Amino acid sequence: MQDAYEITLGEVTVTRIEEMHGPIMPADQFFPDLPEQAWRDHRETLVPDHLGAEDAMVHVAMQTWLLRSGGRTILVDTGVGNDKARPAVAAWDHLQLDYLGNLARAGVRPEDVDLVVNTHLHVDHVGWNTRLVDGVWVPTFPNATHLMPKADFDFWNPANNPDIAGGVNENVFEDSVAPVHAAGQVQLWETSHPIDAHLRLEAAPGHTPGSSVLKLHSGRDRALFAGDLLHTPLQVTHPEHNSCFCEDPAQARWTRRRLLGWAVDNTALVLPAHFSGHSALEVEDMGSGFAIRKWAPFARY
Repeated sequence: MQDAYEITLGEVTVTRIEEMHGPIMPADQFFPDLPEQAWRDHRETLVPDHLGAEDAMVHVAMQTWLLRSGGRTILVDTGVGNDKARPAVAAWDHLQLDYLGNLARAGVRPEDVDLVVNTHLHVDHVGWNTRLVDGVWVPTFPNATHLMPKADFDFWNPANNPDIAGGVNENVFEDSVAPVHAAGQVQLWETSHPIDAHLRLEAAPGHTPGSSVLKLHSGRDRALFAGDLLHTPLQVTHPEHNSCFCEDPAQARWTRRRLLGWAVDNTALVLPAHFSGHSALEVEDMGSGFAIRKWAPFARY
């Protein structure tokens, strides 16, 4: 598969909309159970841009998968967003990025979006749900239904769980989830949710209680929009390694192995939320882990 802005899978077209990419945090913090030797052995899978040997940072992309399916325009995850107070992550605090310009270059205006899928409700997956207008957070996509997993909506809601207000998701429910819900644009779902004849959401808990993946079955093609099942290629070859953001580490490991196994069995293209550069891949089973069989790199808008 050649570099392209857009690929077609059965009757669905897929475009990568990048918000930003770069270093996120030191590898030993991002993967707290990663032995130092493993960092040295797998450095190229953690830092795919071949930076200097002194660079011990994990590099990721913040991006949206733009799908056109069944006559509808669908966004899968919406990045970090502009103008948001993010005290826990300085690199994401009060951003000013041209995400909507990138969407426009792909032929999509905010009012064109029919459906937003938030695979889970972490800070870097819901940011562009809203934008700041005259000091008020308003839905960015005024005509879109936002599909959100109920388990995450309940877990991150400060009204249900006051102790969850701090940390990496500080302010997120208030500025990027609640305003869309108040506007009547949120549909909560549990276990699984069919979107159309080609697309189905399925629960994939572990990273967060409501983490989910989007499966594509269209014609002879299969794909897995994997959300935060994977953050770097290291987790393909070593699925036992979780990020520090996984709420239930044991369940996250089990879910990762289960869904990578599904991808192998179905020769499915895997499209994680955060892989930079080479953004999609096919995997094969190697027993204790998996291997990357083929890359399907996307250019980006």
